[in-house]
Amino acid sequence: MSELSPLLIPPPPPLPVPGEAAVAPPAQTSSELLQSGPDRLKAGLQNTLSVGPHDSPSATGSLVERPRFFGKIASGLDWLFGLAALLVLLAACSVIPVLNFLSLGYLLHVSGTIARTGRFRDGFIGVRKAAVLGSIAAGVWIVVWPARLLSDFWRDAELISPGSGIAKAWHAGLIVVIVLTLAHIVWACLRGGKLRHFLWPQPLRFRRWLRTPGKFGNLQSTITDYVMGLRLPFYFWLGLRGFVGALLWLIVPVGILLAATRLPVGGSVLLSLLGGLLLLLVAIHLPFLQAHFAQTNRFSAIFELREVRRLFLRAPLAFWFALLITLLFAVPLYLLKIELTPRELAWLPSLLFVIFIFPARILTGWAMNRAMRHEQPRHWFPRWVARLGILPVALAYTLVVYFTPYLSWNGTWSLLEQHAFLVPAPLMAL
Repeated sequence: MSELSPLLIPPPPPLPVPGEAAVAPPAQTSSELLQSGPDRLKAGLQNTLSVGPHDSPSATGSLVERPRFFGKIASGLDWLFGLAALLVLLAACSVIPVLNFLSLGYLLHVSGTIARTGRFRDGFIGVRKAAVLGSIAAGVWIVVWPARLLSDFWRDAELISPGSGIAKAWHAGLIVVIVLTLAHIVWACLRGGKLRHFLWPQPLRFRRWLRTPGKFGNLQSTITDYVMGLRLPFYFWLGLRGFVGALLWLIVPVGILLAATRLPVGGSVLLSLLGGLLLLLVAIHLPFLQAHFAQTNRFSAIFELREVRRLFLRAPLAFWFALLITLLFAVPLYLLKIELTPRELAWLPSLLFVIFIFPARILTGWAMNRAMRHEQPRHWFPRWVARLGILPVALAYTLVVYFTPYLSWNGTWSLLEQHAFLVPAPLMAL
């Protein structure tokens, strides 16, 4: 008869502790341990690995902590991948007319959420859901490569010998591979859409799933819950109202600057000064007005200038820093408009737009939250320091906007491209 596994050998009694009565539990035989089931086997294994008062340290802690450690690393990598996928999705939406309101609505919601909670992590909304979409996109891109290669072989065979048997064989093989690829993509999405699901199909599990009753009902509810969790109508409506509110603030100063470009030198200088002064005042307040609107979800809140000025008194330095980052990060975006970007690569500059605008929206919400946590205005010294610091920042931004028509590919119409306040992509994309 073969020997029993070492794991089934009953543990030795613990060593006696001085000053205490050593009471040893009755030992179990290996047959009793086998008959007691998996739970008792697990308990015996834990007792075997346990540490007594005089035993040397065991590896139980490392065995338990190692899966948790690697699980945390995997979760962190999945979160980073979801963040990258989220930025790409926002950039892709920002170059598509009408869908770019989704991008603006998400960025406004980030500001409003942080303004309510005050936690930076609350601004990264939907990262896990974006990770699923990113995994599906990456997995589909990988698994369609065999079909692409067979398609090239079939086309080459048709060019060399049209209608030949070899060309027909490549065509038949291409059809079979396409069908298998589509089935593999659908099955990977049903399993959760992770990248590993695309790399290994698990055909045996697929057979078991086909025999499962009510599988399509559960699938429909899962897809419905996921799509509803994206909250696309909410982001679209929030972005549309935020866009209209910002446009109402910008239409007067930008319209004056546009009119100044069509007048003689004398009138052009006077109108440019007037338009620049109005744009400076709007640029100081508009980011916080948009955050206030996103926080309260009231369209009238974007015009509550007195409330924003009252909040500024409670956190002046935070407002100054948030405005500095917002306007500073918007300046490099104008440099990307010197040359016209090809349409097929239009999403690449938009990706930079989102990368620059995203932290600015986060800081704007953070400044609003700091102001709401204080009940009284700050000391007069930080208030005047912030006021004197805001003026050169807004003035520098206004000068950049004024000289943009002389550098941008779109000429004077580039004045409508207010990246810091409107959609991430240019207004001309609408």
